[in-house]
Amino acid sequence: MASKGLSFLRDVIAGPGAPPAPPTQAGGEQRAPQPLDVADGRARAVIDTVRPMVDGGRFAAKRVAGERIDIEAHVFTDGHDVPRVMLQWWKEGSERREELPMKLRYNDEWHAHFVAPAPGRYRYTVAAWVDAFESWHHELERRVEPDDIRIAARVGALEITAAAERASGGDREELAAWALALEEGAADTLLDASALKALALDEQHAATARRHPDRRLETRFGVELPLMVERERARFSSWYELFPRSAGSAPGGHGTLADVAARLPLIAAMGFDIVYLPPIHPIGRAQRKGRNNALAAEAGDVGSPWAIGAEEGGHKEILPELGTLADFRALVADAATLGLEVALDIAFQCAPDHPYVKQHPSWFRWRPDGSVQYAENPPKKYQDIYPFNFESEDWPALWNELKSVIDHWIAQGVKVFRVDNPHTKSFAFWEWAINEVTRAHPEVIFLAEAFTRPKVMHRLAKLGYSQSYTYFTWRNSKEELTDYFTELTKPPGVDYFRPNVWPNTPDILHASLQGGLEPTFKARLILAATLAASYGIYGPAYELTEYRPRGPSSEEYLDSEKYQLRHWNWDPDAGLRPLITRVNEIRRTNPALQDNRSLKFLPIDNAHLIAYMKQSEDGSNVIVTVVNLDPWNAQAGWLALDPRDLGLPDDKPFQMHDLLTDQRFTWHGRRHYVLLEPHRMPAHVLAVRWRLRDERDFDYYL
Repeated sequence: MASKGLSFLRDVIAGPGAPPAPPTQAGGEQRAPQPLDVADGRARAVIDTVRPMVDGGRFAAKRVAGERIDIEAHVFTDGHDVPRVMLQWWKEGSERREELPMKLRYNDEWHAHFVAPAPGRYRYTVAAWVDAFESWHHELERRVEPDDIRIAARVGALEITAAAERASGGDREELAAWALALEEGAADTLLDASALKALALDEQHAATARRHPDRRLETRFGVELPLMVERERARFSSWYELFPRSAGSAPGGHGTLADVAARLPLIAAMGFDIVYLPPIHPIGRAQRKGRNNALAAEAGDVGSPWAIGAEEGGHKEILPELGTLADFRALVADAATLGLEVALDIAFQCAPDHPYVKQHPSWFRWRPDGSVQYAENPPKKYQDIYPFNFESEDWPALWNELKSVIDHWIAQGVKVFRVDNPHTKSFAFWEWAINEVTRAHPEVIFLAEAFTRPKVMHRLAKLGYSQSYTYFTWRNSKEELTDYFTELTKPPGVDYFRPNVWPNTPDILHASLQGGLEPTFKARLILAATLAASYGIYGPAYELTEYRPRGPSSEEYLDSEKYQLRHWNWDPDAGLRPLITRVNEIRRTNPALQDNRSLKFLPIDNAHLIAYMKQSEDGSNVIVTVVNLDPWNAQAGWLALDPRDLGLPDDKPFQMHDLLTDQRFTWHGRRHYVLLEPHRMPAHVLAVRWRLRDERDFDYYL
């Protein structure tokens, strides 16, 4: 075998005819994929798991375009040989597969990352094999006996010869010459063993050999894992909800889409990027609800926008009092000029007089008395709403029609949808519909409004919802907030469930807000905007601190605009609007607040104070937030924060800049005193200020 190798090496160096085509290629474009199941029992590399992996690869992990995704694989082999591990990723439908080497960190855990450049659907997996060259190289590093080194050099010459046979061009010649030098050096008893070892461990030659591995016994992970890549707004967004019919300037007058357009500059100036409109469709007259959810409507009552459909049409039409389809397209265009997007409500349900009820009676559940089963969530009853029957024999037509509603509004320029109660509709339908829509329109974002059981909420996120409502509204104590947001920012949920937190909605006026205490409204706003990368408020009710419930123990607003017109104060300086503007500006200018993964709660020795930290991926932006949860009293405490966790030396002072009040504090050491008076400002949002000039010198702006 050795003589054959030497003959081959001399032929290569002499430059005979064209070399045979290499069977594999490492790096860059990958060879045609092999079957996922291991067919050769000689394949010894074991790929135990790959992360992130959602439900064994049944569902996609999520990232946004330009965001790095870190892949971890647990790979090992029997004995002491060294595995070689490669990450492979590609866009669905593309023949090109990118491949990256994974690096061993510790405990057989291999790591690599990639960045998907554009929204769409991707796949990734891991390939591994026992690398004979790398195993030899690793063994040789530990050998010290001259005879051992000489034998090892001859073994290496064979491995390098094999690599040369797989190579071409200059690599082929370089490896052939290296192998020949090792073979001849091992035979030269006058050559010092240390010199032979140095030649064998030459890193430049080794790098060439690594480009031509023997992958015949390669193992591939058994699943090509899906990845859903969306645009940045799926990860970071600020929502403002308003009812168009209450956007008018005259008390008692029905607002229009043109009135909404007149409100857009104020909403944009407050720093929001999505303006969300409840349903804008014709409202049913049959079984119409009256003010404060009264069962019987009186003359002039406008009904609930979620009771969709009337003589004028259904889900593809606009309530005539609001305007026309042309008015809506103009609104979308006006919003875009201000950096806003219009989000529409998708509520798949019907008023009793919706055209669907007569045209497609099989799409509804009929009771023995000949009436249609209306929606119920005991003790709540919604006599003005008919749910669809997703077990209808005519379900394919129902599915296609409902998807066509989404397609219709995409055609009008809508790219963001808030979906009403998706957990009361077929999960199979949502998986199909969202997949179909986002394959054609990867820029579309879906928000799931599902205040339901945790596993149900997570299932909807897995099915493709970009964002999800949360239990934030009902998490008010330090312990509740800490436990809940720790859960939201840890695997596996963090890889597919993106929280969107709201301190209020048209349906929910939490008891904590019903006292009308301005410090509570401020604290809840700051918590929402800094704990989560996406948040929203229902306005103008929130910024004007609307606090009156419909009755004792009720979370419904009194005189809720779900059932009537309201007239609001649209003064830019009214209520909490200046604070909201500042908070949204802080979010936009601090990358640390634009993601959820870095959230870390900090110890502070006062049950009324909650503290947490976020930092950008590169560590250059660090935000520490401290909130006083007591709306009546000043609270003080000692916060534990080690400067070394910020990349700072622990023996020098550093500056904390409160972005809410522009105050600056000098901190030193690992324990820091905080005092918050709720009637002045119930929170600090602190930016760590430093500039690293070199390893030894910090400028602290002091």
